[in-house]
Amino acid sequence: MSHESVYFSRPRTYGKGARECRVCTHKAGLIRKYGLNICRQCFREKSQDIGFVKVCPTTTTSSTTTLRSNQQSPIQKLIEYL
Repeated sequence: MSHESVYFSRPRTYGKGARECRVCTHKAGLIRKYGLNICRQCFREKSQDIGFVKVCPTTTTSSTTTLRSNQQSPIQKLIEYL
């Protein structure tokens, strides 16, 4: 058996090896919450496009964190963006 026939030959159907970033196909640092499946580097670049807003913890107004009825959820924006 040569190295080429055995290298990376087992099926990747579960675990960390089965998941990758949907933007850059990187396997490390994935954000899987809400079904995003984006690596942390891509999330920093695309978070504004998706619709995430950075909120200061000292701010008590909830107007920036709640979605208005005419806005899409961040997941819907991500699906349209990709």
